[in-house]
Amino acid sequence: MVKLYRCTICGDAYIGANPPSNCAFCGAHTRYIVEAKDAIVDFDVPLSVQDKANVEHAYQLEISNWTFYMCAAAKTDDPEGKILFKALGKVEAEHASIWKKILKPVSVPAGSEACHRENIDNLKESHKREVMTIAFYNKSAAESDNPRIKQLFAALAEIETDHLQLSEERLK
Repeated sequence: MVKLYRCTICGDAYIGANPPSNCAFCGAHTRYIVEAKDAIVDFDVPLSVQDKANVEHAYQLEISNWTFYMCAAAKTDDPEGKILFKALGKVEAEHASIWKKILKPVSVPAGSEACHRENIDNLKESHKREVMTIAFYNKSAAESDNPRIKQLFAALAEIETDHLQLSEERLK
């Protein structure tokens, strides 16, 4: 039987017999994908001063990561690397859109992130960025008293850990 599912992290919907193992848009794990009729997806969240600062930083971090990954996808010298970095870029753009929904209208920073032609250098940079992002998201989740903000930071830390594993496998 076909059902309508929704990701409670990014809010996107799916039609299928079963929920996907990961959200195709934001990468959230299956436990965050529920039947749409049961989904509670709230981006209208009151922010404490600390949460607002962390959400603003997370937004800038994801924009920076998205820009880097799209640059790496265009420049890297490895065909599989092009595919990997393009996929990661799309996910990071979705993460930025999650934070933008929380923040409401904000301007997108101008500029671009430096990337490399050599795939190994892009993988090393990817690894560094994911480690930094995971640490920040875990810290931010621990600092928040708001259940929705805590959930978003924890879920995105899990997704970024998946990304870290992708670079670690390729750096061996």
